[in-house]
Amino acid sequence: MISIVIPCFNEEEMLPLFYKEMKTIMDGTEIVDFELIFVNDGSSDQTLAMLRELSYYDERTRYLSFSRNFGKEAAIYAGLEHSKGDFVAVMDADLQDPPMLLPVMYKTLKTKEYDCIGTKRVDRNGEPKVRSFFAKSFYKIMNRISDNQIVEGARDYRLMTRRMVDAVLEMTEYNRFSKGIFTWVGFETKYIEYSNVERPAGNTSWSFWQLFKYSLDGIVAFSEVPLAIASFMGILSFGIAILLALFFTIRTLILGNPTSGWTSLMVMILGMGGLQLLSLGIIGKYLGKTFLETKKRPIYILKETDEDQEDSENE
Repeated sequence: MISIVIPCFNEEEMLPLFYKEMKTIMDGTEIVDFELIFVNDGSSDQTLAMLRELSYYDERTRYLSFSRNFGKEAAIYAGLEHSKGDFVAVMDADLQDPPMLLPVMYKTLKTKEYDCIGTKRVDRNGEPKVRSFFAKSFYKIMNRISDNQIVEGARDYRLMTRRMVDAVLEMTEYNRFSKGIFTWVGFETKYIEYSNVERPAGNTSWSFWQLFKYSLDGIVAFSEVPLAIASFMGILSFGIAILLALFFTIRTLILGNPTSGWTSLMVMILGMGGLQLLSLGIIGKYLGKTFLETKKRPIYILKETDEDQEDSENE
């Protein structure tokens, strides 16, 4: 069986289109069974009502519904945890992850040469150029400062063996970055390339600021280099201060020209203050993540599932 995990947040416009595409794939692939696991991540539109209806009419469709919005990473983890298939796929409901690739991915995975068939976009046609620029920059920075190498353009859309899924589920950290986790657990992965596909309806829930914070979370989760940079800047600043102190002392003793004016002093104070605040911010980011991890809070809380719906119908 192939389990397909689909995180959903306000996807009422996309769900009918997505289900239609997936139904065509599932009905046309007779050699394997499917289960669709939709994870409603605290949607405020009609997403949950539509999932209840889909679950009622198609027994291959299941759903989990969170008590509030916990984020896509939590939704992916919940879906993986509730999946029953020998193979598990993760894909978005916006059809930017082409369902037509699934049979190819399954056929390749069945050769047993790989544990995971991933996907990556070879272009970003249709995306704002600023967004594409920052996305490419993120991959370059991430791969330069971390031992955990992430393939540029790689999507969360992938088909994994049960063995790999179990390994991913052992990563129970609260601050999750799936792209990094999929790489960190290892296993043989082959990437299938495809051109960017724009979503046919609705709007993405990922703003530029959310993507920026998500990128910072990824860097903090898999690299300690920012801490090393903060330490280096502190040492460099201290060295420059010592050199300047020696320079002004020698100049005063030899030339009898005491340092005057407050402009240079203010520039130094502002520069040093900025470096200190930046360093404190970097350290604070790591401390904040550590603080959240020590609380041992659950990654998500379920409010309703398709099994609850079945129980209420039987009563």
